[in-house]
Amino acid sequence: MKKILIENLNLWYGNFQALKNVNIDFEEKVITAIIGPSGCGKSTLLRVLNRMNDLVEGVRTTGQVLVDDENILDPKTDLVRLRKKVGMVFQRPNPFPLSIYKNIIFAEKIHSRKVGISLIPKDSLFKAGIAQCDSDKNYCDQVVERSLRAVLLWDELKDKLRKPALGLSLEQKQRLCIARLIAAKSEVVLMDEPCSTLDPQATDRIEELIRELKKNYTIIIVTHNMQQAARVSDYTSFFLLGEQIEFGETSQVFTKPQNKKTEDYITGRFG
Repeated sequence: MKKILIENLNLWYGNFQALKNVNIDFEEKVITAIIGPSGCGKSTLLRVLNRMNDLVEGVRTTGQVLVDDENILDPKTDLVRLRKKVGMVFQRPNPFPLSIYKNIIFAEKIHSRKVGISLIPKDSLFKAGIAQCDSDKNYCDQVVERSLRAVLLWDELKDKLRKPALGLSLEQKQRLCIARLIAAKSEVVLMDEPCSTLDPQATDRIEELIRELKKNYTIIIVTHNMQQAARVSDYTSFFLLGEQIEFGETSQVFTKPQNKKTEDYITGRFG
């Protein structure tokens, strides 16, 4: 089943065209890796999927990006609702300067109907999310435990929930950021080089988590690590100079690429 359908997508940063006539489908509850050399449009494509490029001055986009059959490029798109559904994990984990507990319940409560988000001034959202969770402790306790269990952190952190999240290891911070998306009930998880700052052992554990999350989430991961793409993904898309050169099952792309440019990149002849 198609979760995301991209049709004739083009994107410009000012006069520079970063994405060129991209057409790609993302299946529900599978892992798709996007590979390619630096500057080829991988991260730009990822940011299109939750409209983060809107924050960059001079961006212009054409085409369609359908998430559950809704064109998210429509100017009327509810960006709060979109970014709840399509969450993102960055290269460096970015926990809030709060406790582990409050990091997790903040996102869930901000997006919950229990907080009238449309009625709260932007500069009050942070305090509102925390206050709401303080008033509904039993519910929030359940959210925190469920989210930490989903990222295999509960046993490690259940006795440290009131301690600052900034004191966690890099791997734990990255898992915590994923737990925030789970708490917010995201359906699509975008990962932009999620292991680039981690050592090999921590990378193995995050990859194990990614494979586990596939049971319930659609995952799109940008990576420069060819071995990682081959290990974790079901499908792989190869990008070069803003164009999608090849897309297919990961086993096929890595063992029998259809395009010479794909073969050259995977075998290290360029990139």
